[in-house]
Amino acid sequence: MIRLFMLTACSLLLAASSFAQQDVKLKKKDRKRDIEMVTTEGTIVLRLSDSTPLHRDNFLRLVKSKYYDSVLFHRVIKNFMIQGGDPDSKRAAAGVALGEGGPGYTIPAEFRTTLFHKKGVLAAARDNNPEKASSASQFYIVQGKKFTDAGLDSVETFRLKRKLPADQREVYKRLEVPHTLIRTIRYMVK
Repeated sequence: MIRLFMLTACSLLLAASSFAQQDVKLKKKDRKRDIEMVTTEGTIVLRLSDSTPLHRDNFLRLVKSKYYDSVLFHRVIKNFMIQGGDPDSKRAAAGVALGEGGPGYTIPAEFRTTLFHKKGVLAAARDNNPEKASSASQFYIVQGKKFTDAGLDSVETFRLKRKLPADQREVYKRLEVPHTLIRTIRYMVK
């Protein structure tokens, strides 16, 4: 069982008329539960971060409304990430492009310097937009790969244009997370 400890990226902006999940009410105890993602390749336990409360609450509402049940991981980039959450993937014909579906609203940025894209992190997908708003339903899990110091130096120089903190560099040198296909996501029974 893989433990994922963070939900990073952006927070929730609810559009009153745009989605049915608004009717799903969260209770205080809902925020203290792990989420179980059952896939064709096994079960993943998600622990959502309180550091991104609006994102956490949005994800919980979608889980409680069974929004994610039977969606596919529609985008897999080896050694980088696996992406799911497109409701159009539930009944998509083979060969149909996916990745544009969602509940019709976005989530504004909710960045934290303590959260970064290390292996196993759950984050919200987003297009390149000035507001840095993300998809309300599409998410990805960072697979990552083992980096060498030379590889990290290259990422810093050519992609990030900044230095990574030493503790983050060490994390990027650890093991990978495998990719899977979602069957259901639900609250765990404790």
